[in-house]
Amino acid sequence: MRMIPEVVHPDDGRTAELWAKTFDVLVIGAGQAGLAAGYRLAGTGCSFLIVDRQARIGDSWRGRYDSLTLFTPRAFSMLPGLSLDGAPDGYPTRDEFADYLETYADYFDLPVLSGNGVKQLRLRAGRFEATLDDGRKIAARAVIVATGAFQKSRIPPVAADFDNTVKQLTPDTYRNPGDVPRGAVLVAGDGASGRDIAAELSVTHNVALATGRRRRLFPERILGKSTWWWLRILGLMKAKPGSLAGRLMRRTDPFPDRGRSLDDLRVLGVAVVPRLVGADGRTAFFADGSTRELNCVIWCAGYHGDNAWLDIPGTKDPHGRFQHEGGRTSVPGLFHLGLPWQRNRASALVMGIEEDAAEIVAFVRDYLNVPMTQTQVIRPG
Repeated sequence: MRMIPEVVHPDDGRTAELWAKTFDVLVIGAGQAGLAAGYRLAGTGCSFLIVDRQARIGDSWRGRYDSLTLFTPRAFSMLPGLSLDGAPDGYPTRDEFADYLETYADYFDLPVLSGNGVKQLRLRAGRFEATLDDGRKIAARAVIVATGAFQKSRIPPVAADFDNTVKQLTPDTYRNPGDVPRGAVLVAGDGASGRDIAAELSVTHNVALATGRRRRLFPERILGKSTWWWLRILGLMKAKPGSLAGRLMRRTDPFPDRGRSLDDLRVLGVAVVPRLVGADGRTAFFADGSTRELNCVIWCAGYHGDNAWLDIPGTKDPHGRFQHEGGRTSVPGLFHLGLPWQRNRASALVMGIEEDAAEIVAFVRDYLNVPMTQTQVIRPG
């Protein structure tokens, strides 16, 4: 990757130079969304920098459980301009996709500053000022927030009612069955991660899976084609949040059935139990009145954002969630990319990031009044 432009440190006596070194665009986050934004920005002639808290591009994926795979096949898991090696119908592994992101940044010579997240973003004298974790500062005329919505695992309040003899993990801290003590384990949450982990643990542990709202799974293939292919051809991946199809999909939140239906899990020996409603010591209480004594709980109850660093009035709702309309905010020059249902069903998936990135970068270009200098990024010689 290219040399990173100098960033001013407040302790070096040259803070005033910050405003003389303003980037056109700062991209916060070097995951799939941030890198896709970088790809598009490289075709505008804008000066830009991508910053990311992880020490290495792709580490947000490498930090997840060992057996994780994407639930979209390789054919639908590629960023613009670079294919993903391997069988198109196969599912990329955690490390495979992490390495792909790193390769992508290098292939297109994207300016990424790793190991330094944004501790605070504010407006100052009509420009955006980002203070990094190490105290350095970056000024930019526009900002694309590409941190995503899946940053911290959600742990419900009932977790505090278990005593310290019950080990508690999340998809961020669970790596493999060796992390789980022998005996009874509860996976609390039956989304894709919860079902994956329950299936994996069924070989070595006494596992129960606590379910929540009813979930719909769709088959991997229909008439020989990936169901993702059908969803895209039929236009369902472009369903808008407020459309009839969009509202139905948001309510049911279907994901592919790769041997992860509740019946399949029961065959593996997983006990499917109702919602967890309480705890006392080592005892878990469920919605049907049943109880279980546990040695471990793995919380697979979803994720929430970590948005305290965004210190600009009017950018968040009362719950601290980003406020935007299709990625555009009420603050001129501030944009979001990669959020669930930002524009449509595909927005938070790799397969949807190309179109969303193109649209957001077009908004940025219009805001900065920068003409497009080329329509595609060509690999540097």
